[in-house]
Amino acid sequence: MEFLVGKSILITGATGFLAKVLVEKILRTQPDIKKLYLLIRANDSVSAIERFKTEVIDSELFRVVKEKYGDKFKALVEEKVFPVAGDISFKELGIQNDEQLSGELDIIINSAATTIFDERYDVAMSINTMGAANVLSFAKKCHNLKMIVHVSTVCMYIEYSTALNLGEIVRWP
Repeated sequence: MEFLVGKSILITGATGFLAKVLVEKILRTQPDIKKLYLLIRANDSVSAIERFKTEVIDSELFRVVKEKYGDKFKALVEEKVFPVAGDISFKELGIQNDEQLSGELDIIINSAATTIFDERYDVAMSINTMGAANVLSFAKKCHNLKMIVHVSTVCMYIEYSTALNLGEIVRWP
């Protein structure tokens, strides 16, 4: 985590499970990041901030980091974390004033995806394939970029006619 000191990071898919775990880990173990931008699918910054509060920072996942920093947690978040309204299915990620952001980023972590495995093809293609291409296109504009990480979804095959019990371990032959 030492590599992250002084770095500005953009994380897409910030309300998803994996990104929330990553955000918590960064805040808990490396508060010396410069800025943590979280791309949140929203029409405007007010909606992005609201989703950030309700779906990310207020989740039980952040209990340990809140306990670690106590009264200083809110100040840490206000100083370091910046929700950004956008959508990876749009060019320039749907970000207003993307030039300012692209000039500041050191790292992009793309974890945005639809994880609905029977999603309509056009929706899945727009998010999981074209969205990744849009992130790469945006990354090309980031002149200080040192790293880009793409987190892909994984697919699994289950015969839908077979009911699975919760807690059951499925063993494939």
